[in-house]
Amino acid sequence: MDLNFTAEEEAFREEVREFMRTAMPPDIRETIEAGERANPDHMVRWQKILHAKGWGAPSWPQEWGGPGWDPVRQHIFEEESALAGAPRQLPFGLRMVGPVLMKFGTEAQKHRFLPRIPSAEDWWCQGYSEPG
Repeated sequence: MDLNFTAEEEAFREEVREFMRTAMPPDIRETIEAGERANPDHMVRWQKILHAKGWGAPSWPQEWGGPGWDPVRQHIFEEESALAGAPRQLPFGLRMVGPVLMKFGTEAQKHRFLPRIPSAEDWWCQGYSEPG
C-alpha cells in the first residue's frame, strides 16, 4: 500500500498553503500568531472568504455548495488550515446539521437551509438540557 501523496495532491496542498498565506486578513493572522483565540467576527469573516473561494464546506458535495473533495483533499485542507493558524470553521452547521439535512431533510428544507450554512449567513447550534 502506497501512503504517499500523489503529485496532484501535493499540488493541491501548495494551492491551499498559498491561499492561506495570501487570503487570511492580517488582523486575523496577527491575533492567531499572538496566541489569542479568534473571535466570532474573525470566524465569520474567514468563513465568508472560504465560501467565496468555494471552500466553505470542505466535506460537502458540490450539489450543496461544497467542493466535492475526496477524503484525502479534505485532510490536506484541514491540515494546511491548522498549520496556517486559520480560525476554525463554524463546525456545528457544517459537520452536523448540514449532513443530517442532506440525508434526511425534505427538498424544501435542503434548499432553504443548506446554502446559508457555508456562507455563514446562518449559525447553527444545539441546546442540551439536563434533568433535575
